[in-house]
Amino acid sequence: MDAMTAILTRRSVGRVKPDAVPRELIEKLLQAGNVAPNHHKVRPWRFVVLTGAARERLAEVRVAIMRERKPDLPAEDYEKRRTSTLRAPLLIAVGADKPVDEKTDETENICAAAAACENILLAAHALGLGAKWRSDGAEFLPVKEFLGFAADQYIAGILYIGYAEDEIMAYERPAVDDRVRWME
Repeated sequence: MDAMTAILTRRSVGRVKPDAVPRELIEKLLQAGNVAPNHHKVRPWRFVVLTGAARERLAEVRVAIMRERKPDLPAEDYEKRRTSTLRAPLLIAVGADKPVDEKTDETENICAAAAACENILLAAHALGLGAKWRSDGAEFLPVKEFLGFAADQYIAGILYIGYAEDEIMAYERPAVDDRVRWME
């Protein structure tokens, strides 16, 4: 699949099969993320790969946060939070390092981590996988701690990846015209 086809046909896929994604495909996804553009070649992204029981442990962290913040919810709401974390067999959390020198701006690092996310999504699509980019409470300290990120570290998102349950349906996106201003 060429780059333009991947870009123009990629869609968020929320429903994937429970089948494990082979390690060699996961490594290809990580390679794609690792070549994202970044200022000063600092490679500010950090990837945390969650499979198997690690997803269950993240689910419990997310449920604990919900119970603390909203203790009066019905039990089924907590269960829905738990199962939503398990919606894919592979999760990749993507964080951004804080700048280590004055020439690098934090926003540049965050943008580079977001570019790494997009590279992974495009690679997943090109490799026949479905994927969805979500925040899923990554801003909460217990999630950051569980994933091994610092409290002040930015997490660009958690990517949910697997084999699509259904055929990925292309749909027409709005034209770009209303988002562009030409200047000469």
